[in-house]
Amino acid sequence: MSRIAPLEPPYAPDIGEQFDRIMRGAPPLMLFRVVAGHARAWDKFRAGGLLDRGPLSLREREIVIDRTCARTGCEYEWGVHVSTFAKAAHLTDEQVRATVLEGADALCWSAAEQALIAAVDALHVRAALSDAEFKGLSAHYEDAKILEIMLLCGFYHTVSYLANGLDLPLEANAARFPKRTD
Repeated sequence: MSRIAPLEPPYAPDIGEQFDRIMRGAPPLMLFRVVAGHARAWDKFRAGGLLDRGPLSLREREIVIDRTCARTGCEYEWGVHVSTFAKAAHLTDEQVRATVLEGADALCWSAAEQALIAAVDALHVRAALSDAEFKGLSAHYEDAKILEIMLLCGFYHTVSYLANGLDLPLEANAARFPKRTD
């Protein structure tokens, strides 16, 4: 169970409608149920959402999210995203595994995706991009996409802090981190 109690059904009508809109009729995630129990936090959390049609493709967005969650050790959110979006984002099993276990230079990624992952890693480690990292990223992505990449990294650090700090139990249908086999 979460360290902070989640909302339990029946939900207030406005919260139920928000859950339905976000989850498209599926039961709400534990993370949403915990945060929605606190109006200010829920409003701020929903305002920061970046799962709309932004400048990044679904594939690019999910690579950023999956790598960010992997780097923060957030199996909860990584698993939710892999289960929900990996297939639609055309991520192979090898690429999903690489988001957790491989470096940015893994051969399963295109040059643009390697630059994307290197940027996520740099932002995670140093909260900054070197001139070379920014140049590598900008060789493949326009400014609007670069800003979205940074916003996604920051937002999913926040999501990871919440899920990890609350010690949320893994969602039943979510993927699990792959294990090293060597």
